[in-house]
Amino acid sequence: MAAVPRRTFIPPEHQHEEFADNPLPIGHGQTISQPLIVAWMTQELDVHPGAKVLEIGTGSGYQTAILAELGANVYSIEIEPDLSTRARRALDELGYERVRLRVGNGYDGWPDEAPFDRIVLTAAPPDVPEALTDQLADGGRLVAPVGTDWQVLVRIDRSGSRLARHESWPVRFVPMR
Repeated sequence: MAAVPRRTFIPPEHQHEEFADNPLPIGHGQTISQPLIVAWMTQELDVHPGAKVLEIGTGSGYQTAILAELGANVYSIEIEPDLSTRARRALDELGYERVRLRVGNGYDGWPDEAPFDRIVLTAAPPDVPEALTDQLADGGRLVAPVGTDWQVLVRIDRSGSRLARHESWPVRFVPMR
């Protein structure tokens, strides 16, 4: 995480808070997540170099950059075109080339690029969308905040047709739209 300058992904009016361990607004009712939570989710995801990772909710592009820094090939979907454009600029500025961005509905995932070794959601759906678990490769892992008002971090591991669900921390994320 130290290799990715969080400041690059924060709007100018909040850049003085780049080292604060809290979420910050990035526009459109969205936030850049708290670094501690980004670290925890990234650790839970267990990304290895060359992994094919689907990210739902590009947002600022910060989590995207961290995944790319770990050597992943990242496919990221953002519902807000403006946020996707700003994330692309920030990622290009830092030289992350193994990242594909798309504006779209994260509930659908990216079926034409599936399966994915890892899937991470940076916004909270009420339940894990079946379309996303369907796009998870055998041996794959999904990490997401799940719930409505309050959520819990969920990790789902796929082994063949079996999905094993593990819950960890209570969290508060913006809702997935």
